[in-house]
Amino acid sequence: MSSPLTGVSSRAPIGVASRSGLARWLDAIPHPPVACEIGPRHVAAARYTRTAPGLEDYAVESLPEGAIAVSPVELNIVDAAGVRSAVERVLRRIHVRGQQGTLLVPDQVVRVFLLNFETFPKSSEEALPLLRWRLKKSVPFDVEDTVVSFTRQASPGEGVGVLAAVARARIIRQYEEMVEAAGLEPGVVLSSTLGVLPLLEADRPALLARLTGTTLTTVLTRGDVLCVYRCSESEPAATLTPQALLAEMYPAVAFYQDTWKESVAQVRLAGLGSRYEEFRQAVQAELGVNVAPLAPPVGMAERSPGDARGLMDRNVESLVGWMMNRWV
Repeated sequence: MSSPLTGVSSRAPIGVASRSGLARWLDAIPHPPVACEIGPRHVAAARYTRTAPGLEDYAVESLPEGAIAVSPVELNIVDAAGVRSAVERVLRRIHVRGQQGTLLVPDQVVRVFLLNFETFPKSSEEALPLLRWRLKKSVPFDVEDTVVSFTRQASPGEGVGVLAAVARARIIRQYEEMVEAAGLEPGVVLSSTLGVLPLLEADRPALLARLTGTTLTTVLTRGDVLCVYRCSESEPAATLTPQALLAEMYPAVAFYQDTWKESVAQVRLAGLGSRYEEFRQAVQAELGVNVAPLAPPVGMAERSPGDARGLMDRNVESLVGWMMNRWV
C-alpha cells in the first residue's frame, strides 16, 4: 500500500486525510494509470494516459455463474481459477503486467459509515482505535479483523463529520491475490460505487441509485460531502419494480431534507439497462426533479473521450469515474 489514503487494503493501516471532504479524499489517493474491477459477474480493466484523463484501452470479461458470492463476512471468491483466468485475460488484452494499479471490488464488500463526533483526533494513531471502538457494534465481523480508511468532512450540525470505509481484511486479501497472480500490484483498493462518485455533479445535491447485479447502492452527495450511503440486496434489473426502487430512495431523500434543510436537486440512475426509461419516468413523476442516466457531468465532457462510453454501456462506469479523478 503506497499511500495512507487508499480506500481499503489488507496490507497496511490507513491514515487520516490532511484535508477534509470526499473529493479531496479521492483526489489524495494515488492514481496509477491502470484500474481493474472484479465484480460479481465480470472482470474489467482499463489503461489510462498519464498526461490527462484519457482512456487508452479497456477489456471486459464475463465470469462463470457463481464464481463470486459477494459478502461482507464470508470469503467471496468461490471459483478462484475462473476469476484468476478472467483477470489474466483482461490485463493481457490491455498489455499490462508488472505495474501498480487500482482494484475496485463489489460494494457489499466495503461497508461505508457516516459518523459524527464532538471532537476527533488529528493523528491516525489516535483516530483508528476510536473508529474501531465506535464501529464495533455496527459491523458483522470482528472489528480487529478489518482495514479502515477515513476522512473528515463537513457536518450538518455541530461536531466533526467522518466518512469511514471498512472491510474485512481476509476478504480484501482474496481480491488482491487475484490481480497479483496476473502481474498487477493493487496499490489502491476501493469499492465500485465510491469509484463512480466523481461522475456526479458537484454543484447541486445529487442522488445516485446504482444497481449492480442484485446489489442496489443509494448515494446522496452535496458538493464534496457524502451525505447518505446505503447498500442493500435487491431484485435484478429484469424483475425490479419502480415502486421497489423508490422505496429505497425515499429514506435517503427524507433524511437529507430533514438533516440538511434543502431538497435533492437531481437524480442519476445506473445499471437498469433497457428498462431505464421506465424507471426514469416513475422517479421523475414521484420526486419532481431532473432524472438522467449516470454520465460525465456537463463541463467534464471534454475530459471524457468517446471510447469511454463503451465502458459505461457495459456497466463498468466505475472505471470511468475513477478516470475522472485528479492524477497524482
